[in-house]
Amino acid sequence: MMEAFVVFTREETSDPHALATYSAGVGPSFDGHDVTFLAAYGAIQHLEGPPIEGAVILRFPTMQAARDWYDSPAYQTIAAQRFAGSRYRAFIIEGRR
Repeated sequence: MMEAFVVFTREETSDPHALATYSAGVGPSFDGHDVTFLAAYGAIQHLEGPPIEGAVILRFPTMQAARDWYDSPAYQTIAAQRFAGSRYRAFIIEGRR
C-alpha cells in the first residue's frame, strides 16, 4: 500500500466569515484518522500559473484512508462552510514506491 496526499489550493476567498467558520471547525474532522499535516498556509513561491491564496498538504497512509476522511460526515458537514466561503481546488495523489 502506498501513502496518499490530499492537496488543497485556495484560489479565491468570497466570504471570509464562512471561511473562518470552516477554519475554526475543521480540526475535529481529523479525529480517528491517521493524518500528518505536511504544509498549511505557509510562505508560497509561485512558479507557474495564476497565484493562489494558500495551500494545504495532508499525508494519509493510503488513498482509501484519505478518501475515508474526505467523505466522512464530520468533514463534509464543515466543508460546506469552505464551499460557501471560497473557491478551492482539491485532489488526492498517490505517493511513489
